[in-house]
Amino acid sequence: MPWVLLFFAGLLEVVWAFSMKQSQGFTRLWPSLVTLVAMLASFGLLAAAMRSLPLGTAYAVWTGIGALGAFAVGIVFLGESASLARLLAAGLILGGLVLMKVATP
Repeated sequence: MPWVLLFFAGLLEVVWAFSMKQSQGFTRLWPSLVTLVAMLASFGLLAAAMRSLPLGTAYAVWTGIGALGAFAVGIVFLGESASLARLLAAGLILGGLVLMKVATP
């Protein structure tokens, strides 16, 4: 169950990162509110997952899911570059997440 909580915490990190971008520096009300609500929910789920997962594992996986998700959203929805170097870097992050999961009891 903590891994499920951590996964959803990571997805909410993607939501708040995207909505923060859409808020244009917190100058737009609704994206700003979505950012704050998603942040609180993400932190809450992360805290719940940390009850039974090691700190380093939980935090690394949470930020990794957020980083990969924000990377994908940037490419798909914001027209950001999908260069070979960026894709390889994302692959390394994904590999690190998988290894972190496998290495955690």
